[in-house]
Amino acid sequence: MDAICATMIPIAKPVMRSAEIDSVADGCSRAGNGGWLELRSMVAKTVPNRSDIPAMPDLFPSTHDRAALLDVQRIVASHACAEDRFNELNGIKTIAGVSQAFVCDKIISGIITLDYRTLEEKERTYAIETEDFPYIPTFLAFREGKAIISAYGRLPPDERPDLLMFDRCGINHPRFAGLATHIGVLLDIPTIGVTKSILCGTYRHPAPANVGDSRPLVYANREVGWVLKSREGCNPIIVAPGHRVSVNTAIEIVRHCLRGYRLPEPTRQAHIYANAVKRMYGAKNHTWQR
Repeated sequence: MDAICATMIPIAKPVMRSAEIDSVADGCSRAGNGGWLELRSMVAKTVPNRSDIPAMPDLFPSTHDRAALLDVQRIVASHACAEDRFNELNGIKTIAGVSQAFVCDKIISGIITLDYRTLEEKERTYAIETEDFPYIPTFLAFREGKAIISAYGRLPPDERPDLLMFDRCGINHPRFAGLATHIGVLLDIPTIGVTKSILCGTYRHPAPANVGDSRPLVYANREVGWVLKSREGCNPIIVAPGHRVSVNTAIEIVRHCLRGYRLPEPTRQAHIYANAVKRMYGAKNHTWQR
C-alpha cells in the first residue's frame, strides 16, 4: 500500500542532473577506503569531541573478521545513550529521514531534512558509494554506514538536523547496536530506528489493533522499543531509540511524524528519494539490478 501511495507524491525538488550522478558516483569510486577515512575524519570534526570512545577510528574497521565486527558492536552498545539528550534547548526543530537503495554494486543513501513541527522539506542530499561489505543481517551498519556518512557530510553545516530517523534498527538488535545506534554513536547525534518487522524481542499479545496503540518490545529483559499500529489495515511497525533518545520519546516522535501512511514521513520520504536517485542512476547506466 505504501509503495502505491508513494508514486502519487511528487518530489518537490529536482532529484539531480545526470552529470551530477556521474560526478558523485565516480568520485566515490575513486575515493576508495582512503577517501572514506578522510571523509569520516572531516565529519567527525563537526560533532563534539569523542575522546570518550578511544576506539572511534575503528567503528568501521577495514577487516571483515567477525570477531572484530562484534568487538565494534560491543563498543557501540556500551556508548549508546537511551536518554533524551538533544542539542537544542527547545527540543527538536529539524528531523531527517535516511534510507538506502541499491543498484549494481552501488549503495545510494538519501537524506531528507524536514521541519519538525510542520514536516515541510528543508533540505535533501544523497551519496553513492561502492558496496564493499556483503549483506549480513545484524551487521548492516558495516555495509550501509559508508554511504550514510558520505550523505550526511554533504549536508550544509547549518542544515544538519537535530535528529536522524532510519529505516533500520536501533537498540532493538541482538547486541543492542543496530544501524541507527551505530551511526548515532559515531556522529553523537540523536537517532531513532523504524522497521517493518521485529529483528529480536517479543511483545505481549494481542497486537495493537487501533491506530496509535502500541505494545512495549522487550529483549533480554530490557525494553528496547515499541510495536506501534501506525495505519489501519497494515501490520504494526517497530520503533526503537538509536542514540540520545529515550524509549518513550522515540515513539512520541514517530507518532508526531505519521501522516496517514504506515511509515513516518521522514523515512517514507527518504525512501522515495533514494529510489528516485536509483532509477536515475540505473537509467543512466542501463542497468536495473536489484
